[in-house]
Amino acid sequence: MVDISISPGMLSALVSCLGPERVITDPDSRALLSSDLYAEGATCAAAIRPTDTATLAAAVRIATEAGYAICPRGGGLSYTGGYVPTTTKSIVVDTGDLAGIVELDAGGMVLTVRSGTTWEAIDAALAPHGLRLPYFGTFSGRMATVGGGLSGGALFFGTARYGAAADNVLDLEVVCADGRILRTGQAAFRNSKPFYRTHGPDFTGLFLHDGGAFGIKTEASFRLIERPAHTGFLSWAFPNAWSAAAALSAVGRSGAAEEAYVFDPATTARGMAASDLGSDLRRLRGIVSGQGSITAGLRAGAKVIMAGKKLVPEGWHSLHLVAAGRSAAALAADLGQCAALLARHGGQEIPCSIPMGVRAAPFDNLNGVLGPQGERWLALNAKLRHGDARQIIDGFDRLIAGYRERMAAARVTHSVLLSAMNTHAFSFEAVFHWPDRWLPLHRAVADPAFLAKLPPDAPNPAGAALVAELRERTLDLYDELGVASNQLGRTYRYYDNLAPTTRTLLDALKATLDPQGLMNPGVLASPDRD
Repeated sequence: MVDISISPGMLSALVSCLGPERVITDPDSRALLSSDLYAEGATCAAAIRPTDTATLAAAVRIATEAGYAICPRGGGLSYTGGYVPTTTKSIVVDTGDLAGIVELDAGGMVLTVRSGTTWEAIDAALAPHGLRLPYFGTFSGRMATVGGGLSGGALFFGTARYGAAADNVLDLEVVCADGRILRTGQAAFRNSKPFYRTHGPDFTGLFLHDGGAFGIKTEASFRLIERPAHTGFLSWAFPNAWSAAAALSAVGRSGAAEEAYVFDPATTARGMAASDLGSDLRRLRGIVSGQGSITAGLRAGAKVIMAGKKLVPEGWHSLHLVAAGRSAAALAADLGQCAALLARHGGQEIPCSIPMGVRAAPFDNLNGVLGPQGERWLALNAKLRHGDARQIIDGFDRLIAGYRERMAAARVTHSVLLSAMNTHAFSFEAVFHWPDRWLPLHRAVADPAFLAKLPPDAPNPAGAALVAELRERTLDLYDELGVASNQLGRTYRYYDNLAPTTRTLLDALKATLDPQGLMNPGVLASPDRD
């Protein structure tokens, strides 16, 4: 699509509203802010970096009155087109400077933050108070933000026990397409404040996992928990995906773990290949310092060093879990229950270096945006009942079997990550890997020293085309099985798969909040409005 620059009148209005340093118009920055980890969209006319809700609301009103689309962007680590513009007549809202703690009520166990705050920053702010979010972040939490996570469906740390980020949020502040500021939860009521979500209909839920279709999140309030005093780890290996998945479901149903996930052999190999001395030392320091005593820390660190890189028998699947409790006895009981469940499914215990290392440095660098040899990747996730796990594992295996020769020719490989969510949901994530030209975001977020060690990137049009085809066939499988997904963006077929009555309600809500269809048009795979 042909690039255009912002009209002089619009530029002048935005600069007057935000200040010249808060309006971005240079071509390189606009290209970066208009692309994610998978796709480059139409380059936005401009981007803005607000620092407060009132100024953002005024800028949004200026833009939409002039017919510009608004694309809200959090940390930018989407790979499903979450904020990628569909038209050059767009303004990307970079919320990275709309950050910080608004209120920490330790006695009331409620935290309110601005939407550009990262999960890493939140965890660091809560730690001195002995508090934590129940779900407390993603692997990418160094850059991933609250607003992006609540729009897309962030999950991982704490998810097996406490669910996703959206399961723990209480209220929101949202800027609508016309510049109105809306509050949900208890904060929406006169003479009240954030602490309770469902006093009447759950309006907070309407703005969660919406991809920014209904507005720009500017604040969010969360419930808190006491930081667990004791944390423990288990890792077990299984000879095949089915036994590992059955064991994962057993652990998930028990509610005894905070995280529980399964790496297939390809994922384990990639993780080991991507490890570097700096990351290993950071994790080792975290392991030693996080054990509660010098002796326990040194013992745990030595265990990791002795395990080395040969953690999992070749060709086996590995299940890793983290348990946490208020006391050593409570932790021991949870770990014992998990071990008994894993043993019933034919596993064998292996060194727990992987979950221990992950928890020691949960928000590590973002070099994982590329593979160990500089490969690109694309992930597609599905959530379903535990009893349906084998269906999706077998269905995906059959899909891949039909593509093996073409994948080999185009240098496309795949891996699978399984995980547990609460007690009732099984998560399946297919990941495709292929060498290709890096996008602006890959270069922007990975460490320069890491990039310098990689082979030069080069276009691989055959690989890119095949991954696009595999994406569609994988989505066909997901649709056939009626799965749920997070990180919907512009990739998953949310709109088309809705029941007609529900779709009508969605259209009515969108028309009320965004009658011109200018708030992140195309997200949720819904049709753009004229």
